Amino acid sequence: MNFFSPELQRYVENHTSPESALLKRLDRETNLRALYPKMISGHLQGRILAMFSQMIKPQRILEIGTFTGYSAICMAEGLVEGGELITIDINHELQDMVQQYFLEAGISSSVKCVLGDAMEVIPTLQGTFDLVYLDADKENYCNYLDLIIEKVAPGGYILADNVLWYGKVLESIPKKLDRETMAIKEFNKKVIDDPRVENVLLPVRDGLMLIRKNI
Repeated sequence: MNFFSPELQRYVENHTSPESALLKRLDRETNLRALYPKMISGHLQGRILAMFSQMIKPQRILEIGTFTGYSAICMAEGLVEGGELITIDINHELQDMVQQYFLEAGISSSVKCVLGDAMEVIPTLQGTFDLVYLDADKENYCNYLDLIIEKVAPGGYILADNVLWYGKVLESIPKKLDRETMAIKEFNKKVIDDPRVENVLLPVRDGLMLIRKNI
């Protein structure tokens, strides 16, 4: 998922503030227990999420795709006192692990875990969010954007992961494109064509789309 050489990637991580001991342990356990451990945000992207959250100091965060909870713990670092983070995932098998790490991170009282299909859950959520992190099934990225855009506060942000999709976004022959690649390409075009937002595609790991909703 990295487009840098392993040596340059190590240099970048060695010159980035270290992850906490708890996050390092969560990363190791994810690699031992989860079916697709590379889905974890990891050190570099985790620090980006944490710093970005600390910069905007969100009152409410919505995460679509919990996985093992690494990214939620990072984003919770920027929550204001009394703030709330809602994280949605359809996989119940990792929930015990997620809840344990949220407890150890001291964020259990601020985080609400929702088990279910995000397409069904999002329309039931009330109020607006200052920060949304999208890292779930790629084929629904456009649908998720349509569902969440009106729930993002004016001037609020959406971060979408995996928008370079292993570099496959450069492929242009329709017959060679798998459904996920086509969905990511459609999402990227949808964002750049949407007058309601500004965006920057950051070449971090597998691509991180930073989207700001216009006031």
